[in-house]
Formats: sequence, structure tokens, C-alpha cells
Amino acid sequence: MTDFASNKSSYPADWLLVESLDMEAQGVAHKPDGKVVFIEGALPFELVTANVNRKKSSFEQATVSAIHRESSQRVKPACPHFGLHEGACGGCKMQHLHIGAQVAVKQRVLEDNLWHLGKVKPDNILRPIEGPAWGYRYRARLSVRHVRKKDAVLVGFHERKSRYVADMLECHVLPPRVSALLLPLRGLIGAMQAREACPQIELAMGDRGGGDDDVIALVLRHLEPLGAADIDLLQAFASAHRGVQWWLQPGGPQTAHLLHEGGAQLAYTLPEFGITMPFKPTDFTQVNPAINRVLVSRALRLLDAQRHERVIDWFCGLGNFSLPLATQAGAVLGVEGSETLVARARQNFELNRAAALEGSSLSATEFVARNLFEMTPALLMADGAADKWLVDPPREGAFALFKALADLQQRPELRGGWMPPTRIVYVSCNPATLARDANVLVHLAGYRCAAAGVVNMFPHTAHVESMAVFELA
Repeated sequence: MTDFASNKSSYPADWLLVESLDMEAQGVAHKPDGKVVFIEGALPFELVTANVNRKKSSFEQATVSAIHRESSQRVKPACPHFGLHEGACGGCKMQHLHIGAQVAVKQRVLEDNLWHLGKVKPDNILRPIEGPAWGYRYRARLSVRHVRKKDAVLVGFHERKSRYVADMLECHVLPPRVSALLLPLRGLIGAMQAREACPQIELAMGDRGGGDDDVIALVLRHLEPLGAADIDLLQAFASAHRGVQWWLQPGGPQTAHLLHEGGAQLAYTLPEFGITMPFKPTDFTQVNPAINRVLVSRALRLLDAQRHERVIDWFCGLGNFSLPLATQAGAVLGVEGSETLVARARQNFELNRAAALEGSSLSATEFVARNLFEMTPALLMADGAADKWLVDPPREGAFALFKALADLQQRPELRGGWMPPTRIVYVSCNPATLARDANVLVHLAGYRCAAAGVVNMFPHTAHVESMAVFELA
């Protein structure tokens, strides 16, 4: 067999050998003159021809037009709306790649970012956290659009590289019960008088382990008040579809409210720790509840908090890690930027403390609101020393927090009796900001990266979630 990789003269000049995938799940190839070509729809080790749709001095962007040698990892997409065709849904980018290969690509992205951006190499690579490949997405923002020319309503994700809403009949990453609602929702909105003023439906599904009994909260964003007839239509829809709760949002997220009080509580559970977490549909919670359970379990196992230790959970949200930590540590402080989430975390702590089984009481736990993007050494010391940290920031990362820690490490005369944590577990949703922060921890704050690995929170997308452990050297 011809070795295409080493003998490029053996195939036509316009064929391209795909070498890797980038962070947007585009194939990366090089033209004979060395120019980089990013090819949508191509996979590593494939030989392809492509249509170039954008040219720059240093790179080109293209779309695959023919595959001359197919990757062994290429699979048939499960969803008919996935692909490169006109009107294709842009929600997923990797359905054509085997799920195991998707995880390997994300692991490489994590390691490349840590090394090239942070100059950090983990001592150990953690086994990837994986879960269900389909039906996992318990949170989503579905766009709504009334298309006057067709006199039809579309409900779903945007088209690939477009502001238009995809004409979706089904979605395989949504739970089957939710996917089955897409067509009925189109009919519902189409029948409403306010159909032109309803641009979005936000989904938040509960996960109490009850299967078909779990709550499906649908938050309808409406730009004008809804009339009585529209309210009746929404109520009739909820009555006809088991588990559906309508929430109305006339303004910002804080204005979301139940259409009718009563019914089941929206919540998810962490059974390993005996924790139940009620939440509102506009609160931040993880998209994938099955992965979240494993994520929390591994994070706490790696942190290894003991009953004599104090732990700080930075960016604690509504207590996703704080409450399980309270079953292990001696004291927990949860710090979060949102006053609303701090209030929810306190409520959840009181609820779970009251419901705790005998012998499994929760340790002393406090929650405070802080702007963690404006952290300083003085503010850091004001929250007291802790033996260990759990850090779970948004995409922006935790640079100010770790810079304050590094400043105290480099100037011990500022510390007084304050001591740095001996171990930090960092849960990241952005490998680039994780790498930047790891650089500060390793090269300025005196830590080593003991381990790192990916968490496949969003199968079939290019989103890379990960976890890293830092030990005080």
C-alpha cells in the first residue's frame, strides 16, 4: 500500500492530507507551499479535496467536497439535521466522528493548550470522564422564529454558520421526551397571537432519577405581555404533555416566574452524597446530569478533604461541589459572584442539612458573594486560610484569584499567619484559560500540575471540559 503521508507526489496536487482537528472540529491540512487549510467536514488522516470559501495570507478556510480516503473513525451521523448541507443544524460539530475519537481529540486539545499556552505538562493524565452520547442535554436555549413567507414557526438551534433557525424535526442530543416536543412547540407558538414576540424557549430539565416523572421547565421569553388566549394555550400544552412547566420571562433572567404555582419541584440529585439540589430554570447548572455526578465524585476524590480540614469552593454557584464537600470536610466556604446563586446555595444547604440522614450531617458551611474577577491578596486573606481549594470558574477562568495567590507566595511578608492551600482541584470549561491559569500556579505560585484530564460533558460538540489537580511543591 502506498504511504500517502510520506509520498505526496503519489496523489493529485489538489488533494489534501488532513493531519489533525482544530478546536472547532475542522480538519487541518497544508498545501504544497505550506499554507494551512482548515477544512470543515474532514477528519484526521483522510485524503480530501475541498472548496475554499475564504482566503487569507497565512491560511484558508474550506469545506470538504470529496473524500478519497476515509478515516476509520468516520461514522454515520445519527441526526438527519447534522451535516454540511444547506440549512444544517449548527448545534453539533462532531457527529461524523466516533465518540471515542472525539474524546481523544479533546484530550489532545487539553494537553496542547497546557503546554503551548501554559508551558505546563501534567505528571499524570486522568482517564477521561465519559457518559451517555445521546439524550444528555438537560439544558438548552432553543431559538424561536415565525417565518412569515412560509407561515410557519421554527424551534431549535441555529443553522450552521447562520443566524437563521434550523428547520428541526428532532434532536438526538436532547432527551427523547424533549425532542418529541419540538414539533408540538412549533404548532403551539404558531397558534399564539404573540408568536412574533417570542424569540426563545430555554429548557431546564430536572433529574431526580425519576425518569418520565422528571420536570421539563420551559422558559418562554416574550417581548410583549401575553393575552388570556395565549396563556390558555400554554396551560393546555402543559396539561397535554406530562412534566412540562411553563415559566414566563418578560425581561431579564431575574423576571422568570412560573405560569401557575404548584406542581413538582425542579431539582437534580447527587445520590452518592445524599444531596438534592432544587434550582430555578434560569440558574446555572451543568448541562449533562450523568456526567455531573461523576465529575463531582472524581473532584472530591482527588481533593481528598478530611474532617479536620477547611475547604474553599471558589465560583461555587448554587453549591454543586460545596454541599457534597460538606459531607467530607470539617468546614466549607462557598464563594460566588452572583448574590442570587449565593441565596440559592444557602437555601439548598439548609434543605439538605434538615434532610440529612443520621450520622451523615453536613459540616459547618458558609456562602458569601465576592467579585472573583477583582480578587486581591488582601481580599484573599480576608476569607481565611484553607487546606484545600475547589475552583470551578466560567469560561473566563480564575486569573485574578491565582494571581493574588501567586503574589502572596512571592511575598511571604504579606501573608502573616495565612497559608496557601496544599491542593487545588480546578474544573475548567475552557482549556485556554485553564492553561493560562496553570502557568500562574506552576511558574509563579509554586505548584506542580499533578494530573489533568478531559470531561466529555458535551458529546458531538467541540466544547472541551476538563479537570486538573495542582499540588503545592
